[in-house]
Amino acid sequence: MVTISLCMIVRDEEAVLARCLDSVREAVDEMVIVDTGSLDRTKEIASLYTEKVYDFPWIDDFAAARNASFSRAGMDYCMWLDADDVMTKGERDRLIAWKEQADGSADAVMMKYAAGMDEEGRETFCYYRERLVRRDRGFRWKGRVHEAMEVHGNVEYLDIRVEHRSRKKIYGDRNLKIYERMRTEGEVLSARDLFYYGRELYYHGRYEEAVGCFLFFLDRKDGFLENQVEACRFASYCLYALGKEEKALQYLYRGLMYRAPGGELCCDLGKHYADRRDFEQAAFWYEAALRARRRDQGGGFVQEECYGYIPCVQLSVCYSQMGEMEKAYVCHKMAGNYKPYGREYLKNEEYFHNME
Repeated sequence: MVTISLCMIVRDEEAVLARCLDSVREAVDEMVIVDTGSLDRTKEIASLYTEKVYDFPWIDDFAAARNASFSRAGMDYCMWLDADDVMTKGERDRLIAWKEQADGSADAVMMKYAAGMDEEGRETFCYYRERLVRRDRGFRWKGRVHEAMEVHGNVEYLDIRVEHRSRKKIYGDRNLKIYERMRTEGEVLSARDLFYYGRELYYHGRYEEAVGCFLFFLDRKDGFLENQVEACRFASYCLYALGKEEKALQYLYRGLMYRAPGGELCCDLGKHYADRRDFEQAAFWYEAALRARRRDQGGGFVQEECYGYIPCVQLSVCYSQMGEMEKAYVCHKMAGNYKPYGREYLKNEEYFHNME
């Protein structure tokens, strides 16, 4: 059996912190809470769960804050969560079971991070993250924004899920400001920094700058493969927003250069042609999405519905528009198998019912 230190950084999280800690308290042996400047009741709530509540002056550096939290840990493994993360009872029980049989040989443990959920609580957007690391291996967080650890050695993947349940309604500009401060101070951005900086620019509607950032990232030789594919997709979104549709399509096809396409890229290509009423080409790409191999452990982002529900819904539309109603109905029923409560499926169910 091994022991676990939960290590967290928090700031103004009174609305969600207790929910997070309650969800995991039975699975951990110690809680270390590092506060970076809360003005609400966050520290008061944290102190109800642990005596190990510390202050850390915020210096626009998430990695520094996380490293400070890990430095206070005393158990075999360090585990991180954000305040708006939770573990369901089933997932917590799986973690406890792993902990009881583990021999400590794993240097790092990867778990699925469900960053998007639908109305029925099923994950729609997920990826694996380094969730636990051996305290004595000396792994360090890197990156002032979108921080990560470069883990190595015996890396174990567990079928255990942490759910991100954010209550925030507004996408802030904190991360963007950190990147811009880094540039102003002459700091050289890593390939990872460039990728996420481009995403921040996209989210804030600065599309021309975002495309330039993604292109700079793609021209580098040290970018993470999955990020390269994502950069092509996000660059295309920017170009669509700018009305440069032909160039947007070029970036989607550039995404095919890096590896066999996943369902996400196939759905993007299918949408391009469906939006232009080229249903034959659209159907080709949606069919490809259904055949695409998921890469859950590849480190990239996985949009669950791009491997089933979305292609089936869109194929139903494409085949209907092409006059192939039998195929359209088959795809429609397949969509229902994936998501019987889906808004698009229910709308199409009414359409096919009225045709009878």
